[in-house]
Amino acid sequence: MKKPADFFLDDPCRPRHFRPAPSSPAPQEGPAQAALEVSHTRLLIAGALFVLAFVVIAGRLIEVAGFKAGDVRFARGHAPSHAVAARADIFDRNGALLATTLDVPSLYANPKLISDKRDAARRIAAALPELNENEIYAKLASDKSFVWLARQLTPRQQDAVLQLGIPGLQFESEAKRVYPQGSLTAHVVGFAGVDNAGLAGIERGLDDALKNRDTPVNLSLELRLQYILKNETARQMRDFHAAGAAGLIMDVRTGEVLALVSLPDFDPANPGAARPEQLFNRATLGIYELGSVFKIFNTAMALDDGVATLTSVFDATKPIEIGGFTIHDDHALKRPLTVPQIFEFSSNIGSARMAEAAGTDRQRDFLGRLGLLRQPAFELPEVGSPLMPRPWRPINTMTIAFGHGISVSPLQMASAAAAVVNGGVFHPATIVKRPEGLPVPGQTVMSAATSNEMRQLLRLVVQGGTGRLAAAPGYLVGGKTGTAEKVAGGRYATHSLVSTFVGVFPMNDPRYLVEVLLDEPHGNALSGGEATAGMVVAPAVRRIVERIAPIVGIPPVDENSPEIRRALMVGSPNPPGRTLAAN
Repeated sequence: MKKPADFFLDDPCRPRHFRPAPSSPAPQEGPAQAALEVSHTRLLIAGALFVLAFVVIAGRLIEVAGFKAGDVRFARGHAPSHAVAARADIFDRNGALLATTLDVPSLYANPKLISDKRDAARRIAAALPELNENEIYAKLASDKSFVWLARQLTPRQQDAVLQLGIPGLQFESEAKRVYPQGSLTAHVVGFAGVDNAGLAGIERGLDDALKNRDTPVNLSLELRLQYILKNETARQMRDFHAAGAAGLIMDVRTGEVLALVSLPDFDPANPGAARPEQLFNRATLGIYELGSVFKIFNTAMALDDGVATLTSVFDATKPIEIGGFTIHDDHALKRPLTVPQIFEFSSNIGSARMAEAAGTDRQRDFLGRLGLLRQPAFELPEVGSPLMPRPWRPINTMTIAFGHGISVSPLQMASAAAAVVNGGVFHPATIVKRPEGLPVPGQTVMSAATSNEMRQLLRLVVQGGTGRLAAAPGYLVGGKTGTAEKVAGGRYATHSLVSTFVGVFPMNDPRYLVEVLLDEPHGNALSGGEATAGMVVAPAVRRIVERIAPIVGIPPVDENSPEIRRALMVGSPNPPGRTLAAN
């Protein structure tokens, strides 16, 4: 805005711009000349007064409109912000929109321009029922010149306010984050606040990048796989009345997470309405004792370090008594078992004997290589840290062999299991799409030969062991069950379980890992009264594999073809007359 002095300097009546009319030459001296000079002076003063009056009136109009520079509201309230930049869009790996920014109106008021504040508060509350009339009145009764009344209104809400015709109400355009996929990707994408700052999920994890770049962020998620995973996981959670659930799908060759869900979830457009358990990400932040799925790592350790071979035998005749505790098998075979039998029938005793033979140092080193003893580096901020024994005593070595005494997240479990089956290379998990054509970061953690043997054993579990309900004909699923009692009050709660299944397919050339976890499921007629992983989780993994395989381009094969049988056959016949509960 020009200052009064600026208007005066530009005034055409200023003396240096004044020129007498050329057609009326004035006398050079005498009374006429004096009269003319007096007239000029009066005209100049009148012009200056007119300009000054115009400046005062214009300034008052600007002040009334609410845009006067230096207004008291800037010092005593909060000015509307014109500097909030739109965040970058977020897409899935195929370009499906997950998050974007729209310009929306926010309502503010200058209370000094509102005469009847009580009536105004009543009318505003009627137009915007989500607001409280008394709270509106308290704001309008303040001595400020600027107060926010409502942020990020819909067009319908804005129109309702405009219809009121109340002086002193104004709108400011703000950037609002919207999430077209709703709760489907809530725990991955997260949400941003009204001031456009990331508060959870990838919105917070990549907050700086999303604020400071115009190019979009492409996540590794595949939206179709995300839908299938959520649909099937939610079905199991509902069928078995579980307190919560988690699941993920991973590309074992790259570490890319193609789908990730945590249930119950929430609406990212209204996170304030969510309960704490809805906001909690069980897949990445949840830390659990996962039970017998840890036998994947115990067996791989024994094979890779030369402690055992597939023909080695360990005594599982009777329970192990150690440190005042008893290690037993839920469905004991009560005889020496080979390594494949220990794995197929999920023997705790046999696994503990293998770990005992390997020793604490070997176990700790091997689990460390698989990333199970440290917090994973991951783009989401909601990432849990593992819990492990300190000190790490012989009894801990034995119990960790079958997944007790150590707690990790489902994300850590998936990354480590992927390394076991993909040839022995650990790829850090990522939720951001890896650039095509660039090498995938990774570190060799075991031999390719060990990885091949583990694929055979994982296939064996699904063919006739505890994971047989995960079998998806034609897709060569392999995997491992895990059922663990939760700790409550310093003791294991017998009827409070965490049931997990980790499945991989196709086992002759592994590409995808599917992991599903149910938190506190309850057995019913669908599971024969059991709440173990083989009964309540494995069927979900089978359905997920059958639904996603066509999407990811994995065709069914003849499982009995000679080449498939040669690649995955390992001898471990089921003892006649015995059916094992799937644990």
